[in-house]
Amino acid sequence: MSEPQRPIVSQFLRFAGVGATGFLVDEGVLALMINLVGLNAFQGRAVSILCTMTFTWWGNRTLTFSEHAPTGATSIIGEWLRYIATNSVGAVINYSTFAAITGFAPAPFDNPYLATAVGVGVGLMFNFTLSRTLVFRAHR
Repeated sequence: MSEPQRPIVSQFLRFAGVGATGFLVDEGVLALMINLVGLNAFQGRAVSILCTMTFTWWGNRTLTFSEHAPTGATSIIGEWLRYIATNSVGAVINYSTFAAITGFAPAPFDNPYLATAVGVGVGLMFNFTLSRTLVFRAHR
């Protein structure tokens, strides 16, 4: 691996680690929404995605891209809004994958928790690329 590639690989691994923890948040919130709140899988998934996006934004600003994290309330809120907006691309891909699997896959593959895992994996590359280039960029 060349010297210029190392920081990107390191960032990707940290991003994936935050995402793996976010996956646990995602599955936990989904289970709570379905089993305790009584939402259906699609409604619960919408709630779990927003909760997970907020959790992974915090994790990535703290661990993955800490050198680019702004200070001050306005800048932090702006960063969160950019993260939500850019990661919505990955969320649409994630949710579409989830919907396709739960809607069309035969049993036992139509499981919403399995579908969440596949959706997260598909959205990972989109989210990393957009987060790195549009959200957590060097300050000017």
